[in-house]
Amino acid sequence: MRIVLDTDQCEANGICVGLAPEVFDLDDDDVLHIRAAEVGDADRAAVEEAVAQCPKAALRLE
Repeated sequence: MRIVLDTDQCEANGICVGLAPEVFDLDDDDVLHIRAAEVGDADRAAVEEAVAQCPKAALRLE
């Protein structure tokens, strides 16, 4: 499973970081970074929840 970020839609509100901090990170300029595009089994549920909770639908899974 791979995470795709639509940077045009992302508001960098950090919900995904709160739900899956091992996978998502906000830098000092409030830019969202994905630490690893491929999601392992251990992080799968948290990442799926982060994608579902994104208020701008800026994240998707492929």
